[in-house]
Amino acid sequence: MNILFIGDIIGAPGRSIVKEFLPKIKEEYNICFTIANVENSAGGFGITPQVLNELFSYGIDVGTSGNHIWDKKEIMQVIDLEERLLRPANYPDGVAGRGSNVFTTKDGYKIGVLNLEGRVYLHNLNCPFNVAKLEIKKLKEKTNIIIIDFHAEVTSEKIALGWYLDGEVSAVIGTHTHIQTADEVILTHGTAYITDVGMTGPYDSVIGIKKEIALQRFLFQLPIKFEVASNKVKLCGVVIDIDVDSGKAVSIQRISIDKEGMQ
Repeated sequence: MNILFIGDIIGAPGRSIVKEFLPKIKEEYNICFTIANVENSAGGFGITPQVLNELFSYGIDVGTSGNHIWDKKEIMQVIDLEERLLRPANYPDGVAGRGSNVFTTKDGYKIGVLNLEGRVYLHNLNCPFNVAKLEIKKLKEKTNIIIIDFHAEVTSEKIALGWYLDGEVSAVIGTHTHIQTADEVILTHGTAYITDVGMTGPYDSVIGIKKEIALQRFLFQLPIKFEVASNKVKLCGVVIDIDVDSGKAVSIQRISIDKEGMQ
């Protein structure tokens, strides 16, 4: 079974390339389920109910997120109601929304999706390693196919979680840093891993933001408002082939697509 994971979608440019190429990707790779990190889909920071529904209409089955999930206040209208939207599971008890869920594909397979956020250089949340164990135990009551979006800043924290959960989940997919890494691998006990799946958005930029604005922030440390760039748009992701009986990953393949087509 082939699962597609699309990296952090940035604003209107990211949404546009998903709309254009997702049907083609699904056909070429025989995709049965699509996950995307959507926390930057509305104006580059956060997501609104309208944008979320737009992405679902393009064929995304589940939206994961991270530290920017709360950036648009409108999301509070639906975060408790929309089962297809996840926020990191290691937020404290009582926080709105859900951090994991089980979904059923059109072919009747059940897929667990778990969203976690790292703690190094990010928020001081509950331990993602401990929370992962608790959430996986619950998910495994319904399925042995489990995909994790680990939204984290530091490479070492992501790799550590991959090894920690090797053999317990189907895949640990890193998001947040917006640059696709070339370390995709099937770990020793059958878990697919990549440090960062990459960004879906404009690459003539500083991780999605207009270069001139980002440079001004770095040079002068002034609170200049960020704006999403628009040129050299790419869709980045991975296709994970999973054995439905064991839940182990068979392969993981990076994809990077621009307006010229498949790469």
